[in-house]
Amino acid sequence: MAFWNKKIISFEDKYFGLDLGESSVKVFQLEKKGGLDMIRSFNSREIKTGYIENGRIIEPEKLGRIIRETISAAGPKRINAKNVICSIPESKVFLRTISIPNIKEDEAAEAVKWEIEAGIPLEIDKVYFDWQFLDQADGKQNVITVAVSKEVVDDLVAVLESCDLAVCGLEMESISTTRSLVPRSSEKGKVYLVVDIGALKTSFIIIQDGVPCFTSSIPFSAHGITDLIASQMGVDYQSAEKIKLSQGIEHNAEGKNNPILGLVRPLLENLSVEIEKTIDFYHTFPNSDSQIEKVIISGASANLKGLIPYLATNLSYEVVLGNPWINFNLGKNLPIISRSDSISYATAIGLAMREMKYGDKT
Repeated sequence: MAFWNKKIISFEDKYFGLDLGESSVKVFQLEKKGGLDMIRSFNSREIKTGYIENGRIIEPEKLGRIIRETISAAGPKRINAKNVICSIPESKVFLRTISIPNIKEDEAAEAVKWEIEAGIPLEIDKVYFDWQFLDQADGKQNVITVAVSKEVVDDLVAVLESCDLAVCGLEMESISTTRSLVPRSSEKGKVYLVVDIGALKTSFIIIQDGVPCFTSSIPFSAHGITDLIASQMGVDYQSAEKIKLSQGIEHNAEGKNNPILGLVRPLLENLSVEIEKTIDFYHTFPNSDSQIEKVIISGASANLKGLIPYLATNLSYEVVLGNPWINFNLGKNLPIISRSDSISYATAIGLAMREMKYGDKT
């Protein structure tokens, strides 16, 4: 199963991106018009608890129904492709950078295979794996490798095919998110940290020279913030969610403390600590002398009022809200989806722009 290098369709054919998580499914399709990048269609749906657990599909028929409904209701134009590029849950992916002797890429297969097998807790015949050459240093060739359990992949492909879709590629969430949020023009040696705050967890992605070199996750989540507000204020989940979205954690106009900030401060402090620990851990890697250029915030809670200023104050790095349109040629057009809404689609957008050819507009 190929993830990066081995194209298994012609990307001149129409295709769309599908980001499948434990709490939601998102679809996104792009198209070209007069040399410009245009949004053709997008949509999202929530997934009920228990349909996917720990990256494994538990309710394939129910999940397939939600995927079909999400695709059919997408707009403003219909999704006009059966070819799909789908995300793979990061928790089920083994990502590792290795070094092998300097040999040609077409001769590296066996060396890479043995290195992958030595670094994963599964037998090599029970995973799909792929790799990509990086830079050379000290007479060695650096290679980024990825391996995924065949059970996880086969279950996912079966559900997608049950939806009458042609699975044209599978890709790690971190690769897709990087593609949409890190500028392609970034200079060699630049390092970024993407903090993807999802509904159920927060993922950290360290990107060096445009390629993820380390990923991890912590329990901090959008649902966790809402649950804490609900329990501390004695309200139900829906009311707590409305309070969170309306008040956020920023100070009010008079500069007085926001009571919501007081409630969730321990969670936010822990998030800041985990970000610093992740960066410190990255600097223990070989060839990791470069400083973090920016901390990019994305995901379900990226737009929480006051979050960016809070993190910028508590971290010694520049903190910015991710911009999924940073690598698009939009001309003078504005995206039909706002930047604040689009940040939750960062992975789906990255999947949809895997190749910057989307087929002719029809």
